Amino acid sequence: MSTTVTDEQIRALAMSAKPYSLALLQWGPKRTMDGANAVELEHQRRMVSLRADGVIAVLCPVASDTVAGVAIMTVPAEEAAEIMAQDPCVRAGMMRCEVHPCQGFPGDALPS
Repeated sequence: MSTTVTDEQIRALAMSAKPYSLALLQWGPKRTMDGANAVELEHQRRMVSLRADGVIAVLCPVASDTVAGVAIMTVPAEEAAEIMAQDPCVRAGMMRCEVHPCQGFPGDALPS
């Protein structure tokens, strides 16, 4: 670590935290079922649409045999769980989704 951070900076950052939801998508048992490519395309279309609508703040597909992706959502965990339960891949059993409440800091972003 090369940057010195003061106690005051830590307290100020903690006070700026806002609630978000973390959606963790994991591959399910029907990942390779017949028609999986078409279902996954609809999943991708829906996730990008939710991102464009501001419901998803950060969308991160994951290249893994177990984890499919991560999304930071701007809605409460209960609402996020309802939204993700309607996902085409989740409904088809291709993915499972866990939603957890979390906090983030305004202005955080992925580098471009």
